[in-house]
Amino acid sequence: MAALHQNTLSALTRSEAQLSESWWQALEASGSTRILKAEDVRQQISEFLQLLMSVLARGASQNITTAAEWADTRLFLEKLSHQRALAGQDSQQTAHFIFALKGPLFATLQTEYAEQPALLAEQLWEISQLLDLLAMHTIRTFQKSREAVIKRQQEELLELSTPVVKLWDGVLALPMIGTLDSQRTQMVMESLLQRIVDTGSQIAIIDITGVPTVDTLVAQHLLKTVTAIRLMGADCIISGVRPQIAQTIVHLGLDLQGVVTKANLADALGLALRRLGLTVTQSVV
Repeated sequence: MAALHQNTLSALTRSEAQLSESWWQALEASGSTRILKAEDVRQQISEFLQLLMSVLARGASQNITTAAEWADTRLFLEKLSHQRALAGQDSQQTAHFIFALKGPLFATLQTEYAEQPALLAEQLWEISQLLDLLAMHTIRTFQKSREAVIKRQQEELLELSTPVVKLWDGVLALPMIGTLDSQRTQMVMESLLQRIVDTGSQIAIIDITGVPTVDTLVAQHLLKTVTAIRLMGADCIISGVRPQIAQTIVHLGLDLQGVVTKANLADALGLALRRLGLTVTQSVV
């Protein structure tokens, strides 16, 4: 990056208040401030301008991704991107925080170099390149933050969709809903095994009533979970085996290796209670 002309730095410093206001107006007009507090955005505008002017005054290089003098600016943009991702803004709105500064900056330079078109073109190019790089850094950080948010939400949904319920002293139930895959099976296994340890339960019931289909992969996942439960010293019963699922298992030639299955959760609970030596009777009123 060719060093910015001293007149450019002076013009930007003199016009800082006007730049801030024009920048804010550009952001508001584009809709980039939606769902954000006005005072927060104005504070971010002021803070970023101060960081930018400080770095430019030191004649920093354009290598914003690694140069030490850009560290505070990078950190600021990373925090801003993370906040915007959590707030629900998209990448375009987030990147426009930087792009919206171009108009006010260009207007300031056009006034400063009105009589020097060649120097104006040079300085506009340098400023434009710099802002593009800062915007790209902002977008990259936003994407990483957004991916982290989505991953966390997926994990939370998986946890919500696989609750481990204590049906009776010594009896746990895990109602499965939706498709089983490797990631979900791993989470199910960890959650169920931890609950077996925490409660000292002797029997775990896996209810697959809400699982739409059972194929070879799903059966393998179930068998892995059953094996892990047995290694913890507990028994496992699979409930919710509908006629269609039973036929599928037979047609696929799947071997459930002696796993006890029941048609519904009620039957599975009754079997679990009998294994514990308990009997449920209806009281006579």
